[in-house]
Amino acid sequence: MTDKPTILLTGFEAFGGEHINPSREIVLSLDGEFIGAHRVVGAILPVAFAPTLPLMEALLEEHAPRIVVALGQAGGRGELSLERVAINLVDARIPDNDGDQPIDEAVVTDAPGAYFSSLPLKAVQSHLRSIGIPSALSFTAGSFVCNQVFFALAHLCATRWPATRAGFVHVPWLPEQAARHPGQPSMALETMIAGVRAVLECTIATAADLRIAGGTTC
Repeated sequence: MTDKPTILLTGFEAFGGEHINPSREIVLSLDGEFIGAHRVVGAILPVAFAPTLPLMEALLEEHAPRIVVALGQAGGRGELSLERVAINLVDARIPDNDGDQPIDEAVVTDAPGAYFSSLPLKAVQSHLRSIGIPSALSFTAGSFVCNQVFFALAHLCATRWPATRAGFVHVPWLPEQAARHPGQPSMALETMIAGVRAVLECTIATAADLRIAGGTTC
């Protein structure tokens, strides 16, 4: 066991009729890698509402990471989506992999309505674009299990691990997935792996985020 500082990187199993999830493949590729002085520890989460918070809590307890980046699949998006806001809402359009489909429920009862990512997202976006990897700031992680993981993670960090920086990144479909969804964008796995590695590198190197415009007009 190493005493190197740890980055926790999570992804998901396949869901929604897909047979692969790019977030899982990225995590498996980067698990065990050293980025500077930091060791990457990967974990694959189920696409299921019930175990989300206890699983995230157990991972934080076990690894005491300095940085946590959770990854998820967002079919239909063509960029790495750097999620800014986690909302305290579950409103499932489809059932999860356990068959549960909660509607209009809180992720955590009596918690705030939302949390912001504590990753330096504008610096990360600038860095990704400088190395030719498409990326965008996003104001919605949806209301499915991805958002639940993001909110649970943010809540745990805010209430128990305030020194841990944490956030969520959505990744596009792989080309083999997009081939089954004509007209939809995709990204090569190698590009996504390089992009997530760059997210981690930039987060390690950036203490304070850039003060540049990144909002929308509507």
